[in-house]
Amino acid sequence: MSIDHLTQEALSLPKDLRLQLVESLLKSLEVDEVIQSEWLVEAKKRRNEIRNRLVQPIPGEEALAQIRQILG
Repeated sequence: MSIDHLTQEALSLPKDLRLQLVESLLKSLEVDEVIQSEWLVEAKKRRNEIRNRLVQPIPGEEALAQIRQILG
């Protein structure tokens, strides 16, 4: 079954069943609480580094280009 077919099938469901489906799909993607907590700590650390001007942020595309260049 293709993703397009699955999407069409899901969209044809009544609203309450679509909501149940969405909740089930989201639950299946939940990250371990320890990992989520560690990422939150890291995100706050990075935010504070930017706010305190300890680091200069660069656009994601530029960062990826630099990584590609390093990896060759």
